[in-house]
Amino acid sequence: MIQWNNLADINQLETLIANSFKVPQVIFKHSTRCSISSMVLGRFERFWNLESSLVAPHFLDLIANRSLSNTVGTKFDVMHESPQLLLIQDGVCIYHSSHNSISVESLNLHLTRK
Repeated sequence: MIQWNNLADINQLETLIANSFKVPQVIFKHSTRCSISSMVLGRFERFWNLESSLVAPHFLDLIANRSLSNTVGTKFDVMHESPQLLLIQDGVCIYHSSHNSISVESLNLHLTRK
C-alpha cells in the first residue's frame, strides 16, 4: 500500500527537493474532478510495490493547490498535465509522464537507471 505524503505548500516542496538528494521523490499530480485521473491513480496505487527506501511518494491535489501545481511545473520545467507523475532526483525532474503512460513499472525502470 502506498503511503502518500500530502504536498500542499511551497515549504513542503522545498523539503521534497532537499530530500531528493538522499532518496528520489515522486509527485503524483491528481485532479479530483477528472475520471481519467481517478482511474490512473487507482491503477498506480494497486500496483505500487516500491519500498520507501527507494522512493518517497507525494500526492498533489491540483484542484485544491493550483498555485503549487503551477510552481511545480515552472520549477521543474514540465508542462502541466493531469494526471501527471514526476520523478525528482538531485533537485531536478529526471522523468515525467502523464495520463495512461503513468505506471509503477515505468517509474521503476527510471529508478534503476541511476
